[in-house]
Amino acid sequence: MGQHSSDLHFRLMSLTFKFRDFFRPRMDILKEVGIQPGFRVLDFGCGPGSYISHLAALVGPSGEIHALDRHPLAIQTIQKLASQKGLKNVTPLRSDGGTGLPDNHLDAVLLYDSFHEIDRPDEVLKELHRILKPGGILSFRDHHLKEEEILPKLKKGNLFEFSRKGKKTYTFSKKL
Repeated sequence: MGQHSSDLHFRLMSLTFKFRDFFRPRMDILKEVGIQPGFRVLDFGCGPGSYISHLAALVGPSGEIHALDRHPLAIQTIQKLASQKGLKNVTPLRSDGGTGLPDNHLDAVLLYDSFHEIDRPDEVLKELHRILKPGGILSFRDHHLKEEEILPKLKKGNLFEFSRKGKKTYTFSKKL
């Protein structure tokens, strides 16, 4: 797929998400995660940033938000959103897996509707395990996968333990 086609796909996805987010607010999903003020959070596969403003409200000015995506337009969108809303604690990261974040740094990772597109899922899960604090939260949802696919994929490698199923997410904790 050429860059132009990829850019068009991203723009169409962004438009679709605006409609989705209006009818199904992202905060309803985030409430299941248990994010607290001061939390350090990674939105892995952030796309156009549907969760970023809500995350900023939850973590407050003392928290950190890292927004990772492999698409350059996603990063541009996150930079623009952070600038427009004055979100000084949002850091965009362009990558398809590696984060560059320190070990045991994050309280929570959001892995929403991107796992099915990850080229090297085992490597990504190892990276997420590395950067999460002991007992850190991996919040997962992917409407492209069935429940019977989700649990084995996330428990593979013995990195994460299934904690609970919410109405909209699956919660896993980092195994020590």
